[in-house]
Amino acid sequence: MHTRWPLYLTSMLLANAFGAVLVWAFIQYGLPVPEGEQPGTRQIGLLVPAVVFVTGGVLSVAASALMLRPVMRWQVRGGPPSRQEMMATLHAPLRQAILHLALWILGGAVLATAIISDTPALAGTVIITECMAATIVFGFTYMLGERILRPVAAEALSAGRFDHTLTPGVGTRMAMTWGMGTFAPTIAIVLLCVTQISSDVKFSAQSLAVSILLLCGVVIMQALALSMLTASSISDPVRQLSQAIDQVQNGSRDVQVEVFDGSEIGLLQVGFNRMMEEAASRQRLQELFGQHVGAEVAQRALDYGTELGGETRFVAVLFVDMVGSTATAAEHPPTEVVNLLNEFFRVVVDVIDHHHGFVNKFVGDAALAIFGAPLDRPDAPTAALAAARDLRAALRSISGLDIGIGVSAGLAVAGNIGAANRFEYTVIGDPVNEASRLTELAKDHPGRTLASGSALYFAEAGEQRNWTAGEEVQLRGRRRKTRLSWPSDSVDTTGIMPAAPAGGSEPSTDEVERT
Repeated sequence: MHTRWPLYLTSMLLANAFGAVLVWAFIQYGLPVPEGEQPGTRQIGLLVPAVVFVTGGVLSVAASALMLRPVMRWQVRGGPPSRQEMMATLHAPLRQAILHLALWILGGAVLATAIISDTPALAGTVIITECMAATIVFGFTYMLGERILRPVAAEALSAGRFDHTLTPGVGTRMAMTWGMGTFAPTIAIVLLCVTQISSDVKFSAQSLAVSILLLCGVVIMQALALSMLTASSISDPVRQLSQAIDQVQNGSRDVQVEVFDGSEIGLLQVGFNRMMEEAASRQRLQELFGQHVGAEVAQRALDYGTELGGETRFVAVLFVDMVGSTATAAEHPPTEVVNLLNEFFRVVVDVIDHHHGFVNKFVGDAALAIFGAPLDRPDAPTAALAAARDLRAALRSISGLDIGIGVSAGLAVAGNIGAANRFEYTVIGDPVNEASRLTELAKDHPGRTLASGSALYFAEAGEQRNWTAGEEVQLRGRRRKTRLSWPSDSVDTTGIMPAAPAGGSEPSTDEVERT
């Protein structure tokens, strides 16, 4: 009792009752009478029409129960419907309408026989009236049934596999609306006029005019009702899709529409849902891709594609490495080491992102950040130096962590390096090597942060005032000397060694240099 079926059954019975009353009233009072006969003198009893209607109603309910048995079985069982159950659900309104049409043809034949046997002159008009009423009832029962059972159809389509051949298309519905709402009753008017012109029976002008006016009124009302039902079956999903598109434009990404139609309209609804699912999948893939290679690299790959090769760019490079990571790994459980590394890299990523840099890679316990690639940035040295100062301050809050930070700037090659089926975006050049060596040296510097003279030279004056320039040193593996600079708020640097460390470097630093 809490489903759509009681409403559906009631609407079907009311539609048929309306058609029956329309037929009886029109035959009783609306048919034209021959000249010389007074209107209203023909009396048609209610017994035969009532018996025909009750019998048809019982047959309709019994046949409907038989046709809808698969639907009821699916709703009681639950879960996704079978192919037969889905077809029974989506075809229920059309099959019910066809059943009513067949019953009207059968019942109309019985009623017409009873009336014609009593009044033979009414044969043609009674048959025409019966046919007109049958088409009206057929159209109303189908349109009403389709609208009332829309939630049931939506449930079947959401639980089963969509097939757009299950219900009549938009063109078929429009043709049905025109045929039942306009063509059939207009033919009745035309036949009345043809009868008046071609037959020996001459209707009185007044009764003929009244009959035509009544038929015109029926045409207007039923055409309006059928057109509204048909229009709603098209406008409702269009309005639903329009609202869903507005939600997408406002930033929603998990928008789905209800599929309640098996025609082209349902195909459009399914297409929108699939489009949103694919868009969400691409968004998740892009986010995952961006987490691995950086948002800027991911966006660049989407915009320009991915090809091997690079271009010369002026970049600033920031390299940060942990001190004593090998000893830490040997003395602590792996989980603690991983937690320390994750916290270390989290701070690095937050600071670099804040200064609009690009964390190019994590190498063991070190991170390489680039400013000026893949996106051009004229103030790359300024941003890298500011990020180095902020990063030094932020990492001091992590207990048990000691680091070295190196910053350099200059020309480098930035692009996709590797093989055709496996490559990465990276930067290769002297600034990378210099930043790596400065990081080694910074591990023995009290301030733990060193920058090259080139990075300081190309930085803005405001940022230069935050740094102190020192002596030149010969970094390991480089022919040219590098002038060192460190943040002005660093501790006393009298203990700095002007020469590069003689010992070996951390494995991660060498790996970055080779890259």
